[in-house]
Amino acid sequence: MVNKKVDDLHRAPRHYVADRTNGQTRMRRYTANHWGLGLARITDGQLEDVQGLTDDPAPSPINHNIAASLSGRARLRRPAVRKGWLDHGPGSSRARGTDPFVEIPWDRALDLLAAELTRVRAEHGNGAIFAGSYGWGSAGRFHHPQSQLKRFLNSFGGFVRSNGNYSFNAALVLMPHIVGDYVTHLKEATRLDQVARHGQLVVAFGGLPTRNTQISDGGIGRHDVPGALQACADAGVRFVNLSPLRRDMDSALNAEWLAPRPGTDVAVMMGLAHTLLVEDLHDRAFLDRYTTGFDRFAAYLRGDSDGVAKTADWASALSGIDADRLRDLARTMAAQRTLITCGAGLQRADWGEQPLWMCVTLAAMLGQVGLPGGGWSIGLAVNGNIGVMNRWLRPGALPQGQNPVRDAIPVAMVADMLLHPGATYEFNGAQRVFPDIRMVWWAGGNPFHHHQDLNRLSRAFERPDTIVVNEVNWTATARQADIVLPVAAAEERDDFVAGKHDNWLIPAPALVPPPAEARTEYDIFGDLSRRLGIEESFTQGRSQADWLAHLWDQTRQTARDHGIDLPDWETFLTGPPIALPDRSPDQVFLADFHADPDAHPLPTPSGRIEIFSAVIDGFGYDDYPGHPTWIPPRPESGALALLSGQPATRLHSQLDNGAYSLSQKIAGREPVLIHPDDASARGIADGDVVELSNTRGACLAGARITADIAPGTLFLWTGAWFDPDPAHPQRRDRHGNPNVLTHDLRTSRLAQGPAAHSCRVDLRKAVGPLPPVTVHDPPRFEG
Repeated sequence: MVNKKVDDLHRAPRHYVADRTNGQTRMRRYTANHWGLGLARITDGQLEDVQGLTDDPAPSPINHNIAASLSGRARLRRPAVRKGWLDHGPGSSRARGTDPFVEIPWDRALDLLAAELTRVRAEHGNGAIFAGSYGWGSAGRFHHPQSQLKRFLNSFGGFVRSNGNYSFNAALVLMPHIVGDYVTHLKEATRLDQVARHGQLVVAFGGLPTRNTQISDGGIGRHDVPGALQACADAGVRFVNLSPLRRDMDSALNAEWLAPRPGTDVAVMMGLAHTLLVEDLHDRAFLDRYTTGFDRFAAYLRGDSDGVAKTADWASALSGIDADRLRDLARTMAAQRTLITCGAGLQRADWGEQPLWMCVTLAAMLGQVGLPGGGWSIGLAVNGNIGVMNRWLRPGALPQGQNPVRDAIPVAMVADMLLHPGATYEFNGAQRVFPDIRMVWWAGGNPFHHHQDLNRLSRAFERPDTIVVNEVNWTATARQADIVLPVAAAEERDDFVAGKHDNWLIPAPALVPPPAEARTEYDIFGDLSRRLGIEESFTQGRSQADWLAHLWDQTRQTARDHGIDLPDWETFLTGPPIALPDRSPDQVFLADFHADPDAHPLPTPSGRIEIFSAVIDGFGYDDYPGHPTWIPPRPESGALALLSGQPATRLHSQLDNGAYSLSQKIAGREPVLIHPDDASARGIADGDVVELSNTRGACLAGARITADIAPGTLFLWTGAWFDPDPAHPQRRDRHGNPNVLTHDLRTSRLAQGPAAHSCRVDLRKAVGPLPPVTVHDPPRFEG
């Protein structure tokens, strides 16, 4: 069955001619991306704009980036090879990022690639090829760039891969030790409707930034989280926003704002926990039945093990939050049905595993885990589906095949891997060795956005013999490559969208053809596999159209097994989106565990919540005992703390040269939020161009003066395309990319996640002539 509500909502056909006047043909068509459905306006075959749907309760303005970016000056149109590599061969890496490029025909580009792949495999083996390719890429089920690349390289004998992600890697590693698989728990999160009906208080560490809920990996049909949060507030649920940034929670929720100093959330949680403990407000019966190891942690809270009691006064001295307010908050949390949330960003800091563990422990002390409106939620508002929907139907997807190479690295250790081949490192209780990588291939991502310490990453990118990048635009990563292949964007080829956590199936036909010589990745890898004698393994004899029909047939069969009839491929591709029914609207996280922990144990060694983990303790990390622990951030120079969160204007760095992203910049640079006191002390006015700097690098940004950021803290959005100035002694970024400033030391030896939020900088008004931003223009070319 097709959800009747969706049929009513989208009555228009898949595409229709809206107007034929003055010799022009104007059309409207649906399209979809990670940020949701959109309605594209096309005139005479040119994509003019994409708008959010009026039926969507919170449509994303990110749609307005699409048209301008895909037709912009930075669009990749032909294969290009760095001149130094072309003239001198593999290994001539020193001019990456500054060398001009030479555009060449496809046949020559593919011949060069086939020869280089063959050489690297023959001389060094497949273990010298790295294709981590971290990044979101396309939302389509078939044209997913990583899947295409990994399928091709698996057909060629394999590659070194990366594990985890930059968003919540600490949770992926830690949570299985103490409660279970984190991704599973995201899907099982308590529905916000249950919070509205049963909850009384939401205490949100890191806030609940609805700018993130524009996005859901793989696509999203409707944006329901902002409305669901508002429904909670309308029902009388109170919110407390514990973040240095007031706008990390919508103003309409009327939240109390408590602004801890960056990196002190664990101390705040422990101050609350200490109050619960010493005032006998903790649920001892719950702790005895559902957890293990609380007594060891309680001794630490009291200071028995280290001589420091983790009181509210102790927490206040570290965090800047009034001690009496912390004690009152702890009492209120114990007296009311309380949901504790922990933003994904909190773990992207020094010792980032600790706030997650402490969040679970604090919730366990309240004894409300598994009750409607209570317990904890780590990652609520990390995307647009958590807490409102979960996908239960598994749609078809391009199989990647088997990778014969077993080597893998934690995703945030790519620079270490390139700089230190053969070195040992620790990860999750194991000791590993970095491989010796000679060839890097990136598709569907931009490490010069999401990685830290970009000057260090630039040095790391000097080491491989050859770097290949598939891209839509001339991003910073494309400029660091030796061979750059132009690929079709999502709006330029047929596919279908089905989000990882979403219940919508969305047709995504080509709106316009790809420009110039841009091609789909499947076409590129098909031609390359033919040269390498692996065409049958890669294509299985199927064309792109064959694969799309095949994957949709798989989706139809899965739906049929659940009693739902979906249309055939051609009908679906030319029809409206389909919303599948919600099969768990009253979902409560860990309700079965709460009802009977013996019948429904957690997948931990004890079957319980592990406040003390003997496994982690057994790793013997001197900086990481087996229970939640306060560890101060690593020492950093700089007068101000720097936070760097996801922007509201784009998904990470995607389409940064689009109209909406550009409209929010200041003097062409990314805005940095500055408290009025910090600005006044430095003679900075709103709209000034400012310089942020530390020992790792420097960048220019546009000043936005606001009391929404706590004093002593700056907030610079991530995703501005890295634009280093080669004439500046620090290669100062001209555009406002915060990762030129962040360190690359990671969370801990346990998870090796990124720790970008533990960063300090100095700030001043920029002096002298301001250099232009150049990264939205193409690089230099030579004939």
